[in-house]
Amino acid sequence: MRFRKMIKARLKFDICRREAGVVLLMTLVLVVVLSALGYTLTSKVSAKRHRNRYIIDYQKARYACDSAIKYTLATLEDVNDTEIIARPNEPDFSDIFALDPEDYEFFIEEWRDWLIQRAEELEEENEDYQDDFKGFATDMNTFEYDSNQMRDFESEDEFGDMPEDQNEIVDLNDIANIGVRGPYGPQWPLLKEPYGFLVGSVVVRVEIIDENAKFPLAWGLIDDPNIDKEAQASLMTFCDWMDINDIEVESLREQFDAVNEIKPFKLKFETKTITEKKVVSKPTGRSVRGRRTTYRRTLSEKKTITAESHTTAFAKLFHSSLIDRDLLGRALIDSDKRKESALKYLGMWGSTKVNINTAPRHVLEAAFSFGGDSVGIAERIIEERRIKSFEDLEDLSKRLYVYSDSIKKCERFILTKSRFFTVKVDAVSGSAKASAIVAVIKEGKTPVKIAVLSD
Repeated sequence: MRFRKMIKARLKFDICRREAGVVLLMTLVLVVVLSALGYTLTSKVSAKRHRNRYIIDYQKARYACDSAIKYTLATLEDVNDTEIIARPNEPDFSDIFALDPEDYEFFIEEWRDWLIQRAEELEEENEDYQDDFKGFATDMNTFEYDSNQMRDFESEDEFGDMPEDQNEIVDLNDIANIGVRGPYGPQWPLLKEPYGFLVGSVVVRVEIIDENAKFPLAWGLIDDPNIDKEAQASLMTFCDWMDINDIEVESLREQFDAVNEIKPFKLKFETKTITEKKVVSKPTGRSVRGRRTTYRRTLSEKKTITAESHTTAFAKLFHSSLIDRDLLGRALIDSDKRKESALKYLGMWGSTKVNINTAPRHVLEAAFSFGGDSVGIAERIIEERRIKSFEDLEDLSKRLYVYSDSIKKCERFILTKSRFFTVKVDAVSGSAKASAIVAVIKEGKTPVKIAVLSD
């Protein structure tokens, strides 16, 4: 009897223990499931919140970018009056592109030594060299997004200047800060120093680029028997400088042919008015056998095609898949200080002329391939413009009278005051960024918008 009671007690204990184990196991499973559900829910909420935040930030950045473009274009009136600096005692920007990293370092060291010597001379004369040397420092040619600096910025207006740059003092002993000024002061091909402002809480950066300082990609489309050889020589000159081999040049020519098939290129497009006929169908209000009847009417509409509209068409074609931008954007030099590629020196927006005051050597040689003596003319131009820029083409012929015949053959390919620019705007809000590039032709006071590329 006692033995049976012990057996029953033992069985009861085992059952209770098993039930407790099951309960514990189920509790653990429930905890794991609830934790997983909680983590998943938290992750989804966090991801959705992040997406919503990004969408809001991007909308703010997009609005700021569009506003900055309108603001910049509205204040672009004096861009044609920008003065080109004289550089009688400093190196020309023209040949920097051709220097490898080692030669560039040696070049900058020599330039830095001259600057230090000149600074010492000015200090002995009790003159401040900072204003004279402004623009030589590479830090001053680069605008950085500094969130702390922007928080301290206050303005009653929506648009305002950036706070004074803390790196305004040029440290000539730090070679990392030394650079070579471009034709307008900042690094080539910038028309002015990059500048920034706030639109609400969005940081905006603006660059204005001289497109006439570049080799026009449109020259590769020239199909004129009178100048076909010269056009090919011009393209080859540029490609030789940019290490584009014969096979790659042939590939580019095939791409140019594909563009020409869509829209034949001309050096000068005239504004013209055409008449377009359009058939318009309207219901008569009557029905025959249950079907409503219509009548058709042919309307004639006059449409003006401007020269700028042709430029817009080529700007779109040059930025399409017809042109191998990977080939043109291949890095020839890629270092902390410089990034060199053919794309950097190409006018991809439909420009057709080169500014002899702002173009580097290889672009000048390519431009004067249309008249001959390209190497000699490019060298003389670089020497002369260091002292004084060329006022017009007549001034160029007078100062380079030995080459006047060759220059005359090139007159439709060159100019002395740029009229084609791109405005590049970057707007940053939180983790979102919106960018846009606007190509404009500036003649007179009103800039004409050619094309817009948004990102």
